[in-house]
Amino acid sequence: MSLSSLKLQTLPRFSLNFAANISASLWMLIGSVRAFHWVKPTMTQFLLFAILALGANILFAWLASDFGSEFNEQGLISYLIWPTIMLLAGIVLARRTQNHALTFVPAILWLVADVLLALLQSGVQFLYLKQWLPNQTHYWLSILFMALFVWQTTSLLWIFAKQLHWAWWEQTLTLFGAIALLVMWQKNVLNQPIFKIPETPITISETAFYAQPMILHDTLTNIQKNTTGVSDWYFVGVAGYGDLNVFKTEIEEAKKLFDVRFGTKGKSVALINNPTTWQTDPIASKSSLDTTLKYVAKQMNADEDVLFLTISTHGAVDQYGNILGDLVMDNTPLDLDDIDPKWLRQTLDASGIRWRVIVISACYSGTFIKELSSPTTAIITASRADRASFGCTADADLTYFGRAFFAEALRDNTSFERAFAQTVRRVSEREALKGFEPSEPQMVVGSLMKTALPEFEKMLFEHKGKE
Repeated sequence: MSLSSLKLQTLPRFSLNFAANISASLWMLIGSVRAFHWVKPTMTQFLLFAILALGANILFAWLASDFGSEFNEQGLISYLIWPTIMLLAGIVLARRTQNHALTFVPAILWLVADVLLALLQSGVQFLYLKQWLPNQTHYWLSILFMALFVWQTTSLLWIFAKQLHWAWWEQTLTLFGAIALLVMWQKNVLNQPIFKIPETPITISETAFYAQPMILHDTLTNIQKNTTGVSDWYFVGVAGYGDLNVFKTEIEEAKKLFDVRFGTKGKSVALINNPTTWQTDPIASKSSLDTTLKYVAKQMNADEDVLFLTISTHGAVDQYGNILGDLVMDNTPLDLDDIDPKWLRQTLDASGIRWRVIVISACYSGTFIKELSSPTTAIITASRADRASFGCTADADLTYFGRAFFAEALRDNTSFERAFAQTVRRVSEREALKGFEPSEPQMVVGSLMKTALPEFEKMLFEHKGKE
């Protein structure tokens, strides 16, 4: 049956036409010309699905937007181009075939598919935001969403090509040409989403920039000398990723815990990456950490004292979601180098600090265990080498691990091993409740540290409860 003789009869009830159009679109998405027998192309149906498609795409754009994004009119215009093209195609087809019933057919089929696929994308994006999907899926989601957009448009072209009885080579050329065009289009409009962060250059003031060396200098000169004959604990905290407050608050809470309850006040340093702390705290970078560890080492007695080093940040992955094994150092607009395990081990060794308790709260932090292990080191990580950890969201004040370890376990126990065991239980419970893949926190204690740690812990935890 040709398009000119195609009869498209509507059903007596609005709801039946609505359901028929959904069925027609599903037939279209699997490449079947049965779509033409189901579609009910009325003006009312066109307007309804146009509104639904717009709403579904706005929902998806909102879910996929970064924190602080605003409505972007250009993104809305970019989206509306496609329904307009479909409507114009229907008008041209109707005039050429002298079948006016075809006017809304391309637009309705495309809009219904767009509603369904936009809702599917919104659901997947919601699962990702809730961290119910692995972090590695971030890169593949963009490919999936592009494929869905290409699919809905090429399937429409495909069924029209079949209905028009084009030769197989014409259908093939049309299909591949459309795919290439749609992919190029989608890549070009990625920088114009419906919700977008305003394009304002991120800068730091001259005062803040020049204040940083002095802030680090003043912070370090306030660190007290060790007490001879006593095993003093020194705290160094690093909040590496500046675009989320959760890492800042986690290190601040850990420092407060050690200063107030464990007596490290005057022997603690926090290096913070965050836009709100440029003029109050030294930034976290490889250079500042290197300087800090060297200065702290001079205040310590290498035989008696213990360094507690904790780092809270993202675990680094590449654009394909592959684990890089580094810790992200990010403080816009600075371009900071990430911390890798080998560099951290060399820096600690060069400082001369012998006794170390290292706690890393980050995805894939288990990658640091092998390099940092030594007879005089205890290492605790929020996850094993190939697992993500959770809770690093924009609305969180502590990560799952940070809350379980610093806010709960270290307040309830006088042993790092018992605190770690409690942390594993609490983290596992929260992850199971959310349906996450277990992060499996790790703890490794060196041979000499196994013997010395109980005595060191007595000096640390004897301050417990003294506010």
